[in-house]
Amino acid sequence: MTLNKQILLDKIATKNATIAVLGLGYVGLPLAIAFAEKGFQTIGFDISRQAVKRLQSGCSTVMDMSDVRVQRMLACGLFDATNEEERLADADVFIICVPTPLNASHEPDVTSIRASVQSIQRQVKRAAVVSLESTTYPGCTKEMILEPLVNAGLVLDEELFVCFSPERIDPGNKMYQTENTPKVLGGVSEASIQLGTAIYEQIIDTVIPVSSTEVAEMSKLLENTFRCINIAFMNEMSLLCDRLNIDIWETLDAAETKPFGFMRFNPGPGVGGHCIPLDPMYLSWKAKQANFFSRFIETAQDINSNMPKEVVNKAVKLLNEARKAVNGSRVLLMGMSYKKDINDLRESPSLAIYEELKRLGAEVQYCDPYVASFLDKQNVRVYGEALSTVQFHQYDLVILLTNHSDFKMAEISEQAANLLDTRNMVKNSLPKVFA
Repeated sequence: MTLNKQILLDKIATKNATIAVLGLGYVGLPLAIAFAEKGFQTIGFDISRQAVKRLQSGCSTVMDMSDVRVQRMLACGLFDATNEEERLADADVFIICVPTPLNASHEPDVTSIRASVQSIQRQVKRAAVVSLESTTYPGCTKEMILEPLVNAGLVLDEELFVCFSPERIDPGNKMYQTENTPKVLGGVSEASIQLGTAIYEQIIDTVIPVSSTEVAEMSKLLENTFRCINIAFMNEMSLLCDRLNIDIWETLDAAETKPFGFMRFNPGPGVGGHCIPLDPMYLSWKAKQANFFSRFIETAQDINSNMPKEVVNKAVKLLNEARKAVNGSRVLLMGMSYKKDINDLRESPSLAIYEELKRLGAEVQYCDPYVASFLDKQNVRVYGEALSTVQFHQYDLVILLTNHSDFKMAEISEQAANLLDTRNMVKNSLPKVFA
């Protein structure tokens, strides 16, 4: 065991290690607060001045993190948010939790990872652990973190220890949060795995070490590609059932009674969030580099990405049956976030449905108790209708897109002239998208 490795292990065990979390979004902020609550001096770094200013004033920037928890850690001096890169010089552990979107060509955009590594390279002052949590492709940790830092002069297993531990954040999940969600961790060396495990065991109940960063990277993509493909299959089955005049929801209920060999996935208006729409494309992109073409992934992405258009087609059909043209019809979208009871709009299919209905000439409004406003494709701020005052009967069509608990389905179904239910919230009483 090297001296620096032992020093770091001792610092972690005695909570004398300083933790720097780069990126204070849905992943980074809960992680930073968790470390602070366990007694670690924690630096939260983010390039957004607005986000840092809010956090410094004690206001959380993510829905699953309460203001109270942020305020407690600020008050006791164990957490501080900053956009001053020089503060990173105090860190023993760097955890990168920055966005990794796809670019216009549907290829991985690792700009934020590269910028984070450059910041670490400029500021690291002693032996340190660097862990990447951002979703990426197999091999990225070595290419984007290990190689640049080694090329800058840091010696692996002496001054540098590198890990990948994929985030498993599920916004809005009340049962599984940072501390009780099992965490996979891979390292570029045995010493890196040992140090990474020691770090995360301070805040997470179950840490699962794997043999390499590539296995850890692949595990995240496998988890979400599995979900993407199964959701796509159910979306396709919903379209088939619609063609055959069979209720997909009743069919799913029947299939689910089998106590073995069946796992339920529900159809819907499309997939959203950071993981399901994006992760499979990371895997597909990496596969093509190895001259391997995944037909499952491409087909699933095609089906899921076209579901918003299927919803719009159904809306047009229902309006036609009511002797109304979509052009000029008043349409209310119920729910803009990609899943229930959260305010997350990332990749939400509701946004695509909004834009397509507007393109066809509909007068589109929305109601979402969690989303006060959003920017449309023209960068125009769109404001929602208040749930307490919305008049459902004033619309030619109401479309249920997100199954928020706040929605009173009996009231909506009674008042709406025409209702399109993409989430099976109204059981067998009115027209549905997939029935």
